[in-house]
Amino acid sequence: MKILILDEPVQAIARVGDIVADQVRRKPDAVLGLATGGTMVPLYDDLAARHRDSGLSFAGVTSFNLDEYVGLAPEHPRSYHAYMREVLFDRIDIDAAQTHLPRGDSADPLAEAERYEAAIAAAGGIDLQLLGIGQNGHIGFNEPTSSLASRTRIKTLSDDTRRANQRFFGSFDETPRYALTIGVATILDSRFCLLLATGSAKAAAVAAMVEGPVSAACPASALQFHRNATVVLDREAAAGLKLTAYYQHVHPGGQDSAFG
Repeated sequence: MKILILDEPVQAIARVGDIVADQVRRKPDAVLGLATGGTMVPLYDDLAARHRDSGLSFAGVTSFNLDEYVGLAPEHPRSYHAYMREVLFDRIDIDAAQTHLPRGDSADPLAEAERYEAAIAAAGGIDLQLLGIGQNGHIGFNEPTSSLASRTRIKTLSDDTRRANQRFFGSFDETPRYALTIGVATILDSRFCLLLATGSAKAAAVAAMVEGPVSAACPASALQFHRNATVVLDREAAAGLKLTAYYQHVHPGGQDSAFG
């Protein structure tokens, strides 16, 4: 696992933008795994600006999002379908037919989970999986105690996660209780995992992910098993790490290197 530490959030976001842009330029038909949440909004702003200002093209890209709320149709204003259209898809040249999210309004969510897992496999798997991390260590909606061998499925959301998302729905009772999410094992099948975390609220989860034991109590810690994972942090998100000096020695200035 490579740990890249930048001084400020804007620098961390730009570093992740560089990595995603390099992937798309090297492989124009890349399969990207995309994430949602507040951390991703400025990153998608960055990628949209690269498309607008420097011609970064997503025309050949296929995307699969990590998750969607059970019960929300793609047209629902708080669905992740709507989020992705607003923050990224409508701002770049990606083919809408090549963008994929689970159908939260499926009449058979279990069958939808199996269909989505199969669609990822049929696309050849994910080249680059973009990730955030929840304050309780979740990736996707794989909450604590999620099986590290899990595949796409329905997951009950923790009260902490629902409270974090309550601001989008108006009240706790209105916030969805369930989500369809790609599983931990599906994430680990990706050829490259790229996690972005900024802000002091993520420091404890980041420390558990990077330096804690691999445990279902912190699903993100499973990335320690990944053969090609990079974690990009600002200083506040890195504040709980004990080996910061070493990470900065290996990757000075938050730059990648041939060794890790």
